[in-house]
Amino acid sequence: MTEPQRSGCPINLTLEVVGDKWSLLIIRDMMFGNHRHFRELLTKSEEGISSNILADRLKTLLDHGIVSWADDPSHKQKGIYSLTEQGIELLPVLAQMSGWGFKYLDVTEELGIRAKLLSEGGPKMWAEFMDELRETHLGAKRKRKAGPSVGERLQAAYQKVMARKGKS
Repeated sequence: MTEPQRSGCPINLTLEVVGDKWSLLIIRDMMFGNHRHFRELLTKSEEGISSNILADRLKTLLDHGIVSWADDPSHKQKGIYSLTEQGIELLPVLAQMSGWGFKYLDVTEELGIRAKLLSEGGPKMWAEFMDELRETHLGAKRKRKAGPSVGERLQAAYQKVMARKGKS
């Protein structure tokens, strides 16, 4: 049984689904880290989510159609989580949030570089990255552009900062 809504306000309703810290971080890790197995989401997040909270948030995201789950063909006891179109369309929201955080908060250089690039790239870059996510998570075909993908450029920038700081 679902809880009654506090109001019909779209901001309120969105926050009821993804307004807790962990849900957005899970979506972030699926988008930017391509973490798609429970174990990856549990162990590769900087913030250290507990397994019971991860399971609860994944259930909520599944129930609301933001992620989907399927058997992993390479391992009978594992499943693969994928972003749905609804989940992918949260990218501009996360890009705006990360851009705001980069501008106003004391973020680390290595974790802020992606926010900086996404902010500078704006809606055109976000659309290109969403197409890449659709290919990865939904199996959609996309027109490939010459050169590295958005995901590859973001990862390369992160790795460059990490190497310069001697953290790679």
